Amino acid sequence: MAETKVLDNTQTKSELNQAKIPRIASIDILRALTMVLMIFVNDLGSLKNIPAWLGHVKSGVDGIGLADVVFPAFLFIVGLSLPFAIAGRRKKGDTDLQLIWHILLRTFALVVMGVFLVNGETYNAEATGMARYLWNPICCLSFILIWNSYPENGWKTVSYVLRGIGITALIVLAIIYRGGTTGEEIYRFSPQWWGILGLIGWSYLVSALILTFAKNRFLPLLIGWAFFCILSMVMKAHLIPGGAISFIPSAISGGTLAGLTMGGVVTSYVFSYFRERKDNRTMAIIFISAISVLVFLSVITRPYWGLAKLGATPAWLFLCSAFTLGAFLIIYWISDVKGKSGWFNVVRPAGTDTLLCYLMPYFVGFTLRIILQVHFPDFIITGGVGLLKSLSLALFCVGLTYSLNKAGVRLKL
Repeated sequence: MAETKVLDNTQTKSELNQAKIPRIASIDILRALTMVLMIFVNDLGSLKNIPAWLGHVKSGVDGIGLADVVFPAFLFIVGLSLPFAIAGRRKKGDTDLQLIWHILLRTFALVVMGVFLVNGETYNAEATGMARYLWNPICCLSFILIWNSYPENGWKTVSYVLRGIGITALIVLAIIYRGGTTGEEIYRFSPQWWGILGLIGWSYLVSALILTFAKNRFLPLLIGWAFFCILSMVMKAHLIPGGAISFIPSAISGGTLAGLTMGGVVTSYVFSYFRERKDNRTMAIIFISAISVLVFLSVITRPYWGLAKLGATPAWLFLCSAFTLGAFLIIYWISDVKGKSGWFNVVRPAGTDTLLCYLMPYFVGFTLRIILQVHFPDFIITGGVGLLKSLSLALFCVGLTYSLNKAGVRLKL
């Protein structure tokens, strides 16, 4: 959605633009690398004879694979970015009420996108009367039409028309949708689960609200992180009846996902404090100490509830937070301290327009399978060659994102 701009008699647009919070290269790079990794691991299901540790660990199994650390890393990065986003909006003049409204709109957008993509997983083409392969591309195209950042000059009417088309398309899809298996129960459009984007949306909502009301105070943020970590353990220990809080989305009430995002918020606060004082050494010591504590917490909670993504266990929360914090520290040292951010230019578009990059595989898959009728021979989808194919897909999606940005397509929630 277009950002609300508050101008008073003493502030010009130019002055407000100069007041923007500068982007932190290391956060963009970490987000970009995480998105590339997400596309990469999502494509592993199309491959044969690849190491098991690259994929997801099955439900009920104690352990994690590479694919199991990607989503929590992204949640952590959402938290890392939040203080800079909130500070930027405050500098533009947004009041608390305007911030809350923006947070609610952004959450709504992420939840809507997540639910539509989730319904595509159980889509019944025969009952709906539309080919299955059309669902995701139409949904994604509608998302782009609705949430694209259109130019301000001369595009107002056009943007309204295009957004109207996108909204209408989603409404029609929701009305005609039928899911389930033919011959068994057929059901209508519903939030079967929130999807990756929806889970991010709910975690973002609670973390952004805490940050807004914390008023740049560290203690409430730390308490918020501790609360969700404890809540994660409490829920896994079944100390609170599930029905008592069933009205709260599980991404919040479960504690784990919100705990990951709040961990990023706390990290961002500490990072900003020491970065302003140019004290990288102390910051590194604190972060390394925090990583050690997180690993320790993971070790001592694992015997009780296991280490599992699908179980959203406390051990998974702590260990993945440690992994992401360590990755952030390394990337910050390379890109910001040593000035080598150019090493990561090939993936940077995935860090500056991450949502658009996330949608690209849906269009690429549709184009390859349906339009071009491409079927990869076995040697392309097997072993090391297959892994190279998945990595190439991820980088190709980054390139598409860059090209679309240049053409004026840029998602902004």
